[in-house]
Amino acid sequence: MVPKTRAAKKAKAVMGSMFAFGLLLALMAEPAFAGKHPMPLDKGVKEEECLQCHDDLTKGKVVHAALSMGCFSCHVVRGSGDATRVTLKTPRSTALCTTCHDNKKATDSNNHLHAPVAVDCLRCHTPHHSENKALLKMTESGGKESNLCLKCHTIGLDTPEKGSRHAALDMGCDTCHVTHKTGPGNTLELQFHLTKAAPGLCIDCHDVKDSALIAKHKNQPFGTADCTSCHDPHQSKSPKLMQAYVHPPFADGCDTCHEAPQDGKVKLTQATAKALCSMCHDEVAKKIDTAKVPHMGAQGDCTDCHNPHAGRFPRFIRPDPVAVCDSCHADQLELRTSKPVTHNPVSGQCSVCHIPHGGDNPKLLRAKGDSLCLECHGPTSNGNSIPGKNKVGIFGNSVELPPEYLTHTTHLPLSQGKGHPVRNHPVSGPDTLTKSGQLSCLRCHTPHAGEKNLLVTGDVAQGSLCAQCHKSMK
Repeated sequence: MVPKTRAAKKAKAVMGSMFAFGLLLALMAEPAFAGKHPMPLDKGVKEEECLQCHDDLTKGKVVHAALSMGCFSCHVVRGSGDATRVTLKTPRSTALCTTCHDNKKATDSNNHLHAPVAVDCLRCHTPHHSENKALLKMTESGGKESNLCLKCHTIGLDTPEKGSRHAALDMGCDTCHVTHKTGPGNTLELQFHLTKAAPGLCIDCHDVKDSALIAKHKNQPFGTADCTSCHDPHQSKSPKLMQAYVHPPFADGCDTCHEAPQDGKVKLTQATAKALCSMCHDEVAKKIDTAKVPHMGAQGDCTDCHNPHAGRFPRFIRPDPVAVCDSCHADQLELRTSKPVTHNPVSGQCSVCHIPHGGDNPKLLRAKGDSLCLECHGPTSNGNSIPGKNKVGIFGNSVELPPEYLTHTTHLPLSQGKGHPVRNHPVSGPDTLTKSGQLSCLRCHTPHAGEKNLLVTGDVAQGSLCAQCHKSMK
């Protein structure tokens, strides 16, 4: 056990007070339903008396069905002396709403929950009546002044001068999106709360038999393709809503990779997609075949991980730089979605730490031991400016990151293998306390996801983390 000194007890009491004060502030931040009532009310007040002043809350184009259940299905009258407060039955409005709307609860299976759903239903809905469907505060269409969605989402409002904008935006966000659609899995339909997946969603408006549309697609069959693999569904810096990153052969035309379709099916100029890609990317094909530590996921077709035409991410990774790995590494998907704390690369880009086509180190890591971690967390880890790009490079510029990525990363004040978590504490070299091998970052931290802040493997305050080596603290 960690010795409980008087100072430690005092610190614990102060921390407890700070926590209580923080909790009070959080509760006060809830929509104000706990204000002092202008006149004292008896705890046995009848709902009919509420309507003498609040009858206007029962009238409107759309009225909340819960009103028929009575005011006290949601509210409770609390009295203290001459003061009366009318509050909600639950501390948070979301908890109250989900007592009836239980299909909107933020459960573990809801991997892609719309953020306001988990925080506060009243960010989007009014509790009593509205002029809009589903008791929404505003409509889901129109410009920034009238569209509820555009209070948070600015997409479509800042189309580049030479870019393009999807006309469907003017039809309303609910043309394509269902706000509360959630569920297990990592499909684009769930990730972006779509009414249905592409291409079904797109061909509701775009006729695949239209001759002009067929000509624009060079007579190649596209009716069953995912339209969003090439086109941004909202706006683009390029004409024709092309995605942010376009494969050069695709930009030049289809003939480099495709022959004329046969029997309504795509025909490549080579026997397989991998053989076709190797014509330009022979160095990658060689690496896949000769790597000391091969990546089994790279042994198939390149199009298993890359879109051959365009994409939202560099190198046309699909569906994104993390989900592309989840399709095989289901254990990591489970870990990431079940733990409260995740390492930034785990939720952003697995290839920051791992080499996707094959490498020299176990687990396809880009460096051995602590060198991997210190590439970002070292005392002088600022990356290298990449000419012509608003990016910084690490690992010899084999990984390109946004310039702010390393700015927001913790840099450890290490010198000669010491200095973390306190001055002169060793972080590498032999473990002189337990005689159990070498010290490393993984002695105290888990690399992907965990239960505790900073991804530590034990409790800091109670001492269990340190007691792993310092046995006298147990």
